[in-house]
Amino acid sequence: MRDLSAGPRVLLKRLRELMAEPLEPQERLDRIVRQIASNMVAEVCSVYVLRSDGVLELYATEGLNKDAVHLAQLKMGQGLVGTIAASAQPLNLSDAQAHPAFRYLPETGEEIYHSFLGVPILRAGRTLGVLVVQNKAQRNYREDEVEAMETTAMVIAEMIATGELKKITQPGLELDLTRAITLDADGYNEGIGLGHVVLHEPRVVVTNLLNEDADKEIERLAEAIGSLRLSIDDMLSRREVAQEGEHREVLETYRMFAHDQGWVRRMEEAIRNGLTAEAAVEKVQSDTKARMMRLTDPYLRERMHDFDDLANRLLRQLTGFSGRAMDQGFPIDAIVFARAMGAAELLDYPRANLRGLVLEDGAVTSHVVIVARAMGIPVIGQAAGVVALAENGDSVIIDGDEGQVHLRPMADLVKAYEEKVRLRARRQEQFRALRDVDPVTRDGKRITLLMNAGLMVDLPQLAESGADGIGLFRTELQFMIASQMPKLEEQEAFYRNVLRQAAGHSVTFRTLDIGGDKVVSYFRSQEEENPALGWRAIRLSLDRPGLLRTQLRALLRASAGSELKMMLPMVTEVSEIRAVRDLMQKEVQHLSKFGHGLPRKLQFGAMLEVPALMWQLDELMTEVDFVSVGSNDLFQFSMAADRGNARVSDRFDILGKPFLRILRDIVRAADRNKTPLTLCGEMAGKPLSAMALLAIGFRSVSMTPTSIGPVKAMLLGLDVDLLAGELNQVLDDTRSDVSVRELLVNFATTHNIPL
Repeated sequence: MRDLSAGPRVLLKRLRELMAEPLEPQERLDRIVRQIASNMVAEVCSVYVLRSDGVLELYATEGLNKDAVHLAQLKMGQGLVGTIAASAQPLNLSDAQAHPAFRYLPETGEEIYHSFLGVPILRAGRTLGVLVVQNKAQRNYREDEVEAMETTAMVIAEMIATGELKKITQPGLELDLTRAITLDADGYNEGIGLGHVVLHEPRVVVTNLLNEDADKEIERLAEAIGSLRLSIDDMLSRREVAQEGEHREVLETYRMFAHDQGWVRRMEEAIRNGLTAEAAVEKVQSDTKARMMRLTDPYLRERMHDFDDLANRLLRQLTGFSGRAMDQGFPIDAIVFARAMGAAELLDYPRANLRGLVLEDGAVTSHVVIVARAMGIPVIGQAAGVVALAENGDSVIIDGDEGQVHLRPMADLVKAYEEKVRLRARRQEQFRALRDVDPVTRDGKRITLLMNAGLMVDLPQLAESGADGIGLFRTELQFMIASQMPKLEEQEAFYRNVLRQAAGHSVTFRTLDIGGDKVVSYFRSQEEENPALGWRAIRLSLDRPGLLRTQLRALLRASAGSELKMMLPMVTEVSEIRAVRDLMQKEVQHLSKFGHGLPRKLQFGAMLEVPALMWQLDELMTEVDFVSVGSNDLFQFSMAADRGNARVSDRFDILGKPFLRILRDIVRAADRNKTPLTLCGEMAGKPLSAMALLAIGFRSVSMTPTSIGPVKAMLLGLDVDLLAGELNQVLDDTRSDVSVRELLVNFATTHNIPL
């Protein structure tokens, strides 16, 4: 392809000057189309802008009837202009009226023009409008002229993106870039967040479009691509990246994109046509993204994310942009948008300013979601494409209860959600009023309400929620947010700090539950086909006794002079408990030998999550000081239904008879062995399922801090024995199809129990 002629170069330079002049928006647009028409030797140049209602409106023209400006309209997909907008691809025709999509607009007076060239006005892959030139004579526009038009469209895209055209938009209408969007996604943590968008990886804004020396810009591009390729090769060669598995194929595809000569050639052509290196990257990125966004193949759409990320890395190389959201200012009501992010990255943000988190990827069990839950902020996951639709500072509402993102919401929706937030706040005030009320049921049964925790940010909620203590402290979170294995002294200081801030309340530490879906970057492990059933938790710890003994020693030293409660996760056989007890005894002897203080009382427990323990119940109950049921894992393992798999996660009811019978058998085994029993898991934190737990005999439950108020409000009005009689009758009846869930709802309604 040949270089741009002097004419198009002059055009770009003149457009840049026009953008800098203090002009009113309409005058600026009018001059732009006039300049393009003159430079392209076109008799017509028109700009159509996409509105929020999907209509392309004529905003400026040179050559068509001036009275048609702001009156001539085409729907997306309608006519030649609508076809370009819908496909995000140029249309170059020698006889436009012969094209089947041609639509005649009599108010424009364009019937005398035959040749037609239209290009989409793109930004970040989104179509913002269409730029058109026309001539009376039949001709095909040259390839370099198409390139010139696409480059010119980038200038107009920035004009639209800055909001300058709002002044000349008809009253009551909005441009597509600012339209309200509602996305249905997955709610990963309940709650409502109102605030403003903060892009975790801020978009690089290219302001310098026109180059002065094409050869120099190509050299800059080559250097940046070389650095990018080296960084990817380095990433693939690291030891922590396993040599086999699906993830390896993804990374190899990533490297293939970086070495794609077609991609490089298109960027070089854009530079020869007058753009700077960074503007060339942005142009090719936007063109490619616009095409790929319209693909239906999920694999190819996923590859779009890889390409987009690669282009963003290259832009940062060229511009020196840090890519940190914190460098761009941080609003007091921030809702962070990210494709994906690490747990430690979320903790870098000021907690007081965070109102929510929105992820394109991730799962309900991912590290960052676990940490976000601990921080008590609403989380939305699997919000496909949301990052490309948002801009820093956009107003947004996220609804973790319904799994929705409302981007740039309309005023009436904002008012509705503000009222909803006020209602929730009033309910929270009511729950706070119950903080110091003893959790005793209507028929006099004292229930122990504990909270789950795992980070220092959780601990203030112990006093705020009125919890009796911490029933589950996830020690693995300290490991998951660290960049390297925490040393003995770091672990000890952390556990001592937890106990100090707990201020005399009981804390039950769960030993490391890493492995499976809880991958720690600095801990080498092999790819597993079914990690949830693989090398994780106590299995991993027993195979790495040095890791376990370091943690046990840190817990013992941190608890010197006080009580230590610790429990083991993912126990499958009672022999595993005995093996850990032996290691614990060795650590006690070691600390005693060297004069270290020891806990005044040690309680040793186990989590019941693996169904195999159901046939070792009495043996288990006599082996430990207490048992904690992990209802999340026990349910998914009992039902053989992966809770992270949307196709089966809701297939079976946690309040169905089979699972409640399992839980009731555990309660009866604990009662006959006089072993303290607690249940930790999501069902403990929901008033309806908590009702069932109390009815089958649980007297201690552990949940998220925000759930304690609603559960306490429920139990204060509950006659446990009355419900137990009805529920046990249904569980014992093997022929009845009565729904336990319906029974509970009806009971709560009849007895005015708040849910």
